[in-house]
Amino acid sequence: MNPTAAAPLRIAIAEDEPELAALVADYARAAGYAPQVFHDGLEALAAIRRDPPALLVLDLMLPGMDGLALCRALRADADLPIVMVTARVEEIDRLLGLDAGADDYLCKPFSPRELMARIKAILRRTGQGAPALSIDAAAQRIAIHGKPLDLTPTEYGILAALARRPGQVFSRARLLELARAGGAGPEVADRAIDSHVKNLRRKLEAALPGLEPIRAIYGLGYRFEL
Repeated sequence: MNPTAAAPLRIAIAEDEPELAALVADYARAAGYAPQVFHDGLEALAAIRRDPPALLVLDLMLPGMDGLALCRALRADADLPIVMVTARVEEIDRLLGLDAGADDYLCKPFSPRELMARIKAILRRTGQGAPALSIDAAAQRIAIHGKPLDLTPTEYGILAALARRPGQVFSRARLLELARAGGAGPEVADRAIDSHVKNLRRKLEAALPGLEPIRAIYGLGYRFEL
């Protein structure tokens, strides 16, 4: 892994409810993105045309220019990933029927964590970068967006092993072996791996809200996806 933290991807949020916009921005920032908030459709259109973000979270009901018109105007310019949100369930079917061009839809009230997970999935699908994780083997330190995680030697060994080989499934026995090689004490037992993984998930969730990088594969072990 490259230890140099990449610049965060910019996420535009077009939402006329200030509290909701601030909440989404906070979650986006915690997930490693750089949020940019707009409360007016025309203001958003001008700014996005001038400097396109990586993705747009777009409320359907906006002053100046509504979300549907804004989505179509942006789609005429470029293929910007868009997640559209609406306060009315029935609008989802109408939007799908009109083929507004959004990549995904969410109905209010929605979970900010679910929104972050959908943003991650869309950006991965469009080939844009995942949140930056760096490993410093000499210092036995792992950082996310340049901020070190507070890890025990065992947690460092497990996470470093998983993160260096994303997508590969590791058995508990193999993780135990790699954790000991990474500096964990000999007292760490195979049955304790699940407990260490649980602690790692909690720490990763705090650093990357809405994301679950460590996945349990039933009967096999764990793999890392970020």
